[in-house]
Amino acid sequence: MVKKTSDLVFPSSPGNMPMYDLSVIDIESLWTIHNTHDPGIIKTDEGYYVFSTDIRVGGELRPGVMVRKSQDLIHWEWVHYALPGIPQVAKEWAGATNLWAPDVVKYGEQYRMYYSASSFGSRQSLIGLQTSASIEGPWTDEGVVIQTRAEDSLNAIDANVLTDADGRMWMVYGSFFGGIHIIELNAETGKPKQEGIGTLIAKRDNTIKDGAVEGPYIVYNEQFKKYYLFVSYDSLFEDYNVRVARADTITGPYVDYNGRDMTDSAHQPRYEVGNKILGGYRFGQDPGWIAPGHNSVLHEDGSYYIVHHARGEIDKHWSYLQVRRILWTEDGWPVVSPERYAGEVEQDIPEQLIAGQWEWIVMDPSADGQIQSAVISLSSDFKLEGANGKGSWSFDGCRVLTLVWNDVVEGEGRIEKVQLLPSWDWEKETQTLVFTGLNENGISIWGKQKNGEENR
Repeated sequence: MVKKTSDLVFPSSPGNMPMYDLSVIDIESLWTIHNTHDPGIIKTDEGYYVFSTDIRVGGELRPGVMVRKSQDLIHWEWVHYALPGIPQVAKEWAGATNLWAPDVVKYGEQYRMYYSASSFGSRQSLIGLQTSASIEGPWTDEGVVIQTRAEDSLNAIDANVLTDADGRMWMVYGSFFGGIHIIELNAETGKPKQEGIGTLIAKRDNTIKDGAVEGPYIVYNEQFKKYYLFVSYDSLFEDYNVRVARADTITGPYVDYNGRDMTDSAHQPRYEVGNKILGGYRFGQDPGWIAPGHNSVLHEDGSYYIVHHARGEIDKHWSYLQVRRILWTEDGWPVVSPERYAGEVEQDIPEQLIAGQWEWIVMDPSADGQIQSAVISLSSDFKLEGANGKGSWSFDGCRVLTLVWNDVVEGEGRIEKVQLLPSWDWEKETQTLVFTGLNENGISIWGKQKNGEENR
């Protein structure tokens, strides 16, 4: 059956969301997506809530864990600070001046907020626990979950708590020094069942940006029976990027598309370990984004969303909340939409909409900083031409587009299998098609149609 263009549903305009807005610097109630860093998301009966690190552009920083909420994952409103300040135990142990990377989960009728307290570059850190009967508090201090000293080999920050497929509760945590660990929790107390630091599941060589791997988050996909570990690599100010690996059991080993273990810090070249699914980018001449990362993941009714922060290219001091759809390849790998979420839904695409010019991005794992898009052309007679040479394209009649580069500089073919998604172009403020997927080497491929509006 031929699909009609009129059957396709694109998201509507999300409205104006100004950036670098100096008028809201001192008005917390207007921050919406502004001043968001290390967002942790939770779905409740009252809506979606994001808890995030205490940061601020301009003015005096107030600590206490920032809280925002939304009914649609698009429009966010400020709630308050979860806590009146820094818990006493965090002050005494870590000398913290703000709180980092909160993660909130619900157990029974109780909400549990795991927060991190440290200072930049220090291993004198702790993960603390606060509990509440309400998502908006008030919160009760439950003390320390795990802590590390300056002389320890690992760093107790960036907690993510989850329950595995067998009903056991775990906490994955860690940053830079000593890598990422996972430890089992007592479900009733929300604290470790046994002493120790748990199992190492990801690590980088310390000669690479101090072993920069942090912000772990694990999700289980029932369809593929796999656990997926998301982490962020490199500098949070310059070249942050999100990597993914998967495992059959929650404690690993976590391996990437090419079978490389996330604990293999000796692999050469070192930047290859982990599927890079999100990094700095720019479409065309429009201002892009720098250092997206430190994500959480929302799973709701079979749909997955990555929730992260990113810095605007024009002024990287401004950090913003972003939500993007996650799609899944047929062999069970997550890939991320090139555009922020605006209400789009996965649906079959009419073939006649595909031909045209596209902005094409290869999410090169070796690239530092932003990746600039290049233009490729898909002709109506199924030919492909652009920055990578020439080739052909095919379509499965539903959502999957295959690009085959036959005439490339190196003389080797390259196959890119991507999924189409009707989206909102935040840069051009119009509806358009995008695609996301992987090439035969497991490298993420993005595309955004340049002339999509003309085809509809």
